Amino acid sequence: MIVVGLGNAASKIVENFKAVDNYKVYQLNSSVERTSKYKFRLKRHEEAEEYEQNIPNLKKFFSEIKGRVQFFVVGSSMSSNYALGVIEQLKHAEVELFYIKPDGELLTGMPKLVDKVVFSVIQEYARSGLLKSATLISNELLENHLGNVPIKKYYATLNHTIFSTVHYLNFFEHNEPEIGMVSRPLDICRIRTIGLLNMKNLEEKWLFPLDMDRDVCYYMCINRDKLENDGTLHKKLVDLLKQKPRNAFRKISYAIYETEFDDFGFCVALTNVVQKYA
Repeated sequence: MIVVGLGNAASKIVENFKAVDNYKVYQLNSSVERTSKYKFRLKRHEEAEEYEQNIPNLKKFFSEIKGRVQFFVVGSSMSSNYALGVIEQLKHAEVELFYIKPDGELLTGMPKLVDKVVFSVIQEYARSGLLKSATLISNELLENHLGNVPIKKYYATLNHTIFSTVHYLNFFEHNEPEIGMVSRPLDICRIRTIGLLNMKNLEEKWLFPLDMDRDVCYYMCINRDKLENDGTLHKKLVDLLKQKPRNAFRKISYAIYETEFDDFGFCVALTNVVQKYA
């Protein structure tokens, strides 16, 4: 699978994927000393308009990319001004965009304006079909769910959690569950978010406050011993899922996988509604 990080912050997120052989990682940022096969040096500019007027030619850099691409960008990064021009050069591929939103209350001036504009435009790109999906992740909510995060390890911890969550969702998609089936969402539902799952009560810890979700998928990893010996487990989990809000416009599905570790899980919510900037 191809993973692309645009900007210094997003490049640090995708750096985590290098630990897994199944990924090819492309990084585009201004910290690269010189352009190579998987790293592209971006130019820095003072104004947002300068980025939009100086989109780099990535035809050669992206020449081996085809199929599915997971594209990461951080909202407050000035390099995110390149995002739309870069995505245009990946239109031959199937692009899933992951938008990492910083704490908006602490942003001012140009970074806040950049975050607001790109946040809105990438959702319209997803709705129009230019992106397969746009997944929204809030650093603020992620930190809240993780609890105590030391300053020295702040970004490394958040970045690794984002990587781990996306990686496991990729794993689930390419492996058959022990039981259950995740429904295929409507094609118009291309705006998404991800949640961490409390396996004791299936409480969702969403990484973005998605408005009007239409489809919610639960991915549960259960310890092998429980899967083999707990005859009441499936009914308990299904009963908890039945308590979730459901109607003609909100579907729920699930899948259960085996793990040798302690139980853990994730959830994905999808909608066709453009989210408001806050």
